[in-house]
Amino acid sequence: MTRQTYGKKNPNLPFYPAVRAGDFIFVSGQVPKDSEGNMFCGTIEEETRSCIEAVRRALKEAGADLEDVVKATVYLGDARDFGRYNGVFAKMFPNAALARTTVEARAVINTKIEIDAIAYKPVK
Repeated sequence: MTRQTYGKKNPNLPFYPAVRAGDFIFVSGQVPKDSEGNMFCGTIEEETRSCIEAVRRALKEAGADLEDVVKATVYLGDARDFGRYNGVFAKMFPNAALARTTVEARAVINTKIEIDAIAYKPVK
């Protein structure tokens, strides 16, 4: 099986934003960044939206979109933010047919949330 990488690799980190392996696209953990790649701190709602948009950008480079996501893993810095993050997640995945795991875990950088995803989009 061949692999295709997507996105700009940070020279200081040993991974790519996304990798296609066959019909699956694996999106690395995305943190709150704007389209220019600048980190920002905001409310849990703002950071959740930003993470999901970063997942979307990585998927688009691989020819997929959010509706192709079959699995998401979410890392929350504070479990008390669950309801607010979950509300944004539900709005951004309105027709979700995906599996999801959410855990409380402190990120290695200053962020309230990180999201990684797996999408299924058959190669044409």
